[in-house]
Amino acid sequence: MSAKSGRGIVSLDTPANGWDLAKVVSGLRQSREVTHNIRHSGAARQVPSPGALESVVEKLSTALFPAHYGPAELREENVDFFVGNLLGEALSLLTLQIQRDLAFSDVSASPADPGIVSRASAIVRGFAARLADIRNFLVEDLHAAFRGDPAATNYPEILLGYPGMTAVIYYRLARALYELGATMSARMIGHIAHSKTAVDIHPGAQIGKSFFIDHATGVVIGETAIIGNRVRLYQAVTLGARNFEPDGEGGLVKGEARHPIIEDDVVIYAGATILGRITVGRGSVIGGNVWLTRSVPAGSNITQAHTLAD
Repeated sequence: MSAKSGRGIVSLDTPANGWDLAKVVSGLRQSREVTHNIRHSGAARQVPSPGALESVVEKLSTALFPAHYGPAELREENVDFFVGNLLGEALSLLTLQIQRDLAFSDVSASPADPGIVSRASAIVRGFAARLADIRNFLVEDLHAAFRGDPAATNYPEILLGYPGMTAVIYYRLARALYELGATMSARMIGHIAHSKTAVDIHPGAQIGKSFFIDHATGVVIGETAIIGNRVRLYQAVTLGARNFEPDGEGGLVKGEARHPIIEDDVVIYAGATILGRITVGRGSVIGGNVWLTRSVPAGSNITQAHTLAD
């Protein structure tokens, strides 16, 4: 018995360097197929490719901001051709990934089934129609970053050098896909953003206009969080869940609203942890390292000393 590896053919019948490969492979097969089969619906399913989705988002980001992410030789007279060509590549590749996404949740379906192909095409058409609006949102996010950070000297600096802006671009694209029904692809884009920026935003979160994450590292925003307009977060902020209700089988109830509501014009400083379905009122300031598990009214100024006194 033999198997191909990156260096050629490896025999499973003869131990290599003391490894009993045949036994190891057999044990892994037993775990994979019998004792610990974790495949969705028990069947091997094709999932969206993380590499393909990363390529899609990079192409889309460049199409949205071609002067910043595009080639140096790009000129006004050829920018539309460049953007159109790039969008064609990105949307075609995205359609294939969404076919896998939709088929994964339907054990009887294949990515090539006519119904899956039709649904995926409809999602991508809807997504493409939203791209101009997504860019409008992102430009407002860009303005918010410029206004909110005295160190920012120009917009290219923010687009090219701020991980928080990168995370927001990925989130806005993932959110649109999530709303249109491509939920696995959206989650995977969120994971790619997390690996690139250390910002973890669930695409189910609802985030308003002019959103800015300063410094970015370690920010976590949960699935059912709702964030208003002109909200500013600093590094290591968590908008998380406090309590998890068990279901009848000892697991956790899914789909419940369990993350905070952050109203308009709120600033949350570094290291703050806000947990549960509570509301932070409009115009409030939450100080660094605050642990908040209760709602606060509009205009509140919450510091560590405040929470200790409570």
